[in-house]
Amino acid sequence: MDHLHEKTLNTKEIYKGRVIDLQVEEVELPNGKTSTREIVKHPGAVAILPITKQGKLVLVRQFRKALNKTIVEIPAGKLEAGENPSDSAKRELEEETGYKTDQLELLLSFYTSPGFADELIYLYWTDQLEKGFTNMDDDEFLDILEVTLEEAEQMIEDQMIHDAKTVYAVQYLKMRKWENR
Repeated sequence: MDHLHEKTLNTKEIYKGRVIDLQVEEVELPNGKTSTREIVKHPGAVAILPITKQGKLVLVRQFRKALNKTIVEIPAGKLEAGENPSDSAKRELEEETGYKTDQLELLLSFYTSPGFADELIYLYWTDQLEKGFTNMDDDEFLDILEVTLEEAEQMIEDQMIHDAKTVYAVQYLKMRKWENR
C-alpha cells in the first residue's frame, strides 16, 4: 500500500472547457486530516522533435497568451479524444510545419506540471521528413523556423525558447549528438 496516497473524498467540477477542465477535490491525507486540491484535467498532448536532412531542427514561433509573449517551440498539440499519440504527432507535425513522416520514434512521455495538472506529453523525434503543406487551425498563427542545434541553444539562453518540452528536446538532441561523436 502506498503510504503517501491521498484518498479522494469529494470532487467538484468548476469549469469544463475546450482544452482543459478544472476541478476541486477534497482529499484525505496520509495522516487522516483533510485538504483540498485544485486540479487541471487535460487530455494529453504530443510534441515532435523534427530534424531536416540538413540536420536542422524545425521549430515554430507563436504568441502564447498565457505568457503574453511570443516564444519558439517544437511542434506540438493536444490529443483528440481516442486518438493514438503517434497519429496525433504525425497530424500536428504536418498541420504546423508542412512536413510529413511515417518514421516517428517515441523518446518518452512526461507530466508537465504534476503539482496541479494531469497533462501527459508524448515526445517523438524523426529525421525522416518529406515536405508537404501546412494546415493550421483557424485560431493558430505561427512562423516556421529551421535552426541549427547551436542556434537553438542560443535561443534557450535568450529565453526565446522558454518552455520545458522544447528545452528538453534540444538538450536531448545535444546529448545524442555528443554521444555519436
